[in-house]
Amino acid sequence: MSVVQFKRTDSSDPDFAALAQRLTQFLAKINGEKDAFYSQFNQSNTIPNVVVAYVEGRPVGCGAHRPVDDHASEIKRMYVDPELRGSGIGKAILAELESWVSEQGFAKAVLETSKRLDTAVGLYAKAGYQVIPNYGPYVDAPDSVCMEKLL
Repeated sequence: MSVVQFKRTDSSDPDFAALAQRLTQFLAKINGEKDAFYSQFNQSNTIPNVVVAYVEGRPVGCGAHRPVDDHASEIKRMYVDPELRGSGIGKAILAELESWVSEQGFAKAVLETSKRLDTAVGLYAKAGYQVIPNYGPYVDAPDSVCMEKLL
């Protein structure tokens, strides 16, 4: 894998906006007729903590976190360009986000992903995330899997 460089920014960053748009399109295909339900929780225009990953100066992936309470921040909008998946970039983005979450004083990171995204679920499990009961708007969402990691 090439050297990955990170930029910490917010959701107004144009590189993040472009990557988030590709993620939105990808998830629309995955979610099918349930996309309207899930997309309402994936608005990307007001996220204060965004990471953009670059390889050789090109934006290739992103992720974000948003505080949910005094103890936890939610990992959101994880994406890596398809041609670079499996290269370790997603793992590196997740580690950068976890560092940032920890630096901001949160004790844990939580997230929601689709059961249909086996690779994502595997990435999170390998990084130490444990499955928890579905939270918030995902309580009755059978396609969702929620996870947490103590930092």
